[in-house]
Amino acid sequence: MRISEFRNAQAADRFRTAYDHALAALWPGPRTAIDVPGEYGTTRVHRTGAERGRPIVLLPASGGNALMWHHQLGQLAERHPVFALDPIGEPGASEQTAPIGDGTDAAAWLEGVLAELGLADAHLVGCSYGGWVALQHRLHHPGRVGALTLLDPAGFNGFGFRFYAWLIAGGLAASAPRALRPRLARAVGNSAVLEEELMRLTRAAMGFRRALPVPPVLTDEELRRIDLPALFLLGARSALHDSTEVAARIGRVLPTAQVEIVPGAGHSLPMDAPDLVAGRILAQSPA
Repeated sequence: MRISEFRNAQAADRFRTAYDHALAALWPGPRTAIDVPGEYGTTRVHRTGAERGRPIVLLPASGGNALMWHHQLGQLAERHPVFALDPIGEPGASEQTAPIGDGTDAAAWLEGVLAELGLADAHLVGCSYGGWVALQHRLHHPGRVGALTLLDPAGFNGFGFRFYAWLIAGGLAASAPRALRPRLARAVGNSAVLEEELMRLTRAAMGFRRALPVPPVLTDEELRRIDLPALFLLGARSALHDSTEVAARIGRVLPTAQVEIVPGAGHSLPMDAPDLVAGRILAQSPA
């Protein structure tokens, strides 16, 4: 099995330059970078926020890193310790040394990071692929996490043509003249294309070869085992799945969960509805 890595040293250097620039431009307030060693490699964790309170752990979407949450970091950090992860196998400051082949491996990676950080009763927040990883962690390592907030999580259907078309359309919109981007962002349902630094970072990551498992569809039996406070935020215009169908399934199989469909939002919820996302996360973990 392969591991995720940059194509060559030049690609890695190009990305690190863009990454450092984005950190300096986007990160609000102080932070501490922590490198956590583990079975699958070394994970970069950015620690910020209060000294006390329930820790909030942030997992980005596929192809992302801790900077995906830059809109929410300031509000969350006012009340809670915040740990924003650069996941193993994604373009960021982490370094993978062993393959992650399935959900069991993904959950074991995250459990190792949380254990090394000494976190308990954590509030785990995951977007898209990160939401799937958060669910896998709960299935395989119940007990450490106290709450889940899942933003348009993967694992409710396969990655079809619509999703890949959305990705391509977003890339084209991000490359359009600046004056046209707001209109194109609305048309494709992806506010991320308006994020200059994140788009620059995404282009710099083109030399990164991602080798992580494709999330299989969660079974009803697996969903029933998510027995803790959980909020599912779904974009009404999600390109990943039919949010109405997903919400109905969650309501039927996991009636204790909260489900909210966000009007006008697509799959990139942290950028499409930044204040709403921060508010919902904080409501799950009152100070």
